[in-house]
Amino acid sequence: MSEFMLPDIGEGIVECEVVEWRVAEGDTIEEDQPVVEVMTDKALVEITAPEAGVVTKLYVPQGQIAKVHAPLYAYQAQGEAAASEVSDNAEASREKGEQESAPAKPSEAPAPQSAAKSESADTAAKGAGAYGKTPASPAVRRLVREHGLDLAAIAGSGKDGRVLKEDVLAYLEAPAKIATTPASPQAPRVEPLRGVRAAMAKQMVTSATTIPHFQYGEELDVTELLALRERLKPQAEAMGERLTLMPFFMKAMAMAVAEYPILNAQLNAEATELAYYPECNIGMAVDSKVGLLVPNVKNVGALSVLEVAGEVGRLTQAAREGRVEQADLKGGTITISNIGAMGGTYAAPIINAPEAAIVAIGKTQWLPRFDAAGNVTRRAILTVTWAGDHRFIDGGTIARFCNQWKAYLEAPETMLLQLR
Repeated sequence: MSEFMLPDIGEGIVECEVVEWRVAEGDTIEEDQPVVEVMTDKALVEITAPEAGVVTKLYVPQGQIAKVHAPLYAYQAQGEAAASEVSDNAEASREKGEQESAPAKPSEAPAPQSAAKSESADTAAKGAGAYGKTPASPAVRRLVREHGLDLAAIAGSGKDGRVLKEDVLAYLEAPAKIATTPASPQAPRVEPLRGVRAAMAKQMVTSATTIPHFQYGEELDVTELLALRERLKPQAEAMGERLTLMPFFMKAMAMAVAEYPILNAQLNAEATELAYYPECNIGMAVDSKVGLLVPNVKNVGALSVLEVAGEVGRLTQAAREGRVEQADLKGGTITISNIGAMGGTYAAPIINAPEAAIVAIGKTQWLPRFDAAGNVTRRAILTVTWAGDHRFIDGGTIARFCNQWKAYLEAPETMLLQLR
């Protein structure tokens, strides 16, 4: 029998939660067949069988914690399983021969007297007498009638199950006691906080308690951007990509970051040095089935809008399934949270430490606005809310940065002048 040890499944990960066993004890498995899903503090990881065989034992139940380098399950390799089956068949044949040669033992019949006593005691407990009628005195029967009770429903404490006056009074008091007893409050359902949700809890506490946040809000008129997207959508779909507004948000942000590089900087733990990153790796918060994940598109400034769309689609799908690669979760420099996808209008986001800023994008609404001539027109408006690290970013800096980002998005053709 071989034991499968839980391997290293990520840098710094020492344990994980068993989310779902794909096999049971006794199942035959093939090489590279998915055996179990485990959840780390980053994402779901699918573990496959190293070779064909038969599962003999699952060491860690579903929902429990497995340790790295500890046995996860035991199995018999294909050759070992075949040899074991031959041995088991031989043993079974030997045992069968011994059983057939052994003399049969006489069966033991139940004692009729004991059975009768048991039946009699059961009948008496239910209040029925020897002739199937519940014994009770006329006074007791009158008391039962006066209260509209069923005599057979009252357990008698007298001889042969006779119902006494005390039995009727006790029966009358029992419902009142039940009715006046206050219902005990139901205990809440408790479940451990593990995996991605546990990591999110620690990360958010760290961000909220160590970074002084400040908020900055703005409105964007994306009427022209929506029109541009509609014109480009058929071409993008012909190339196999789904074109949303997110690639435009990211591309415009990378271009604005090039003009305001402090938004792409990170402060060290001692708050003594700023590191300016040359590449803009834009994260996007995704509400996955395992919790909040923030994969990032690497070096957005060097990608085309179509390439960014491809990365957005790939990472969104992977995040919703909880199967994001570790590399896609590392190295983010600034984050977008698209709360508008779920109908939100405003939010006060928490910075994804150690990044400098995060923006929450609200839903697009068609609202009345005045044009340059003073006429009311119908425009596509969405709100954005920034959160910045006030230790090294001031309100004026983030306002100027947001205005540049806004200018690119409200007149998307202006991005052509600086696209690389």
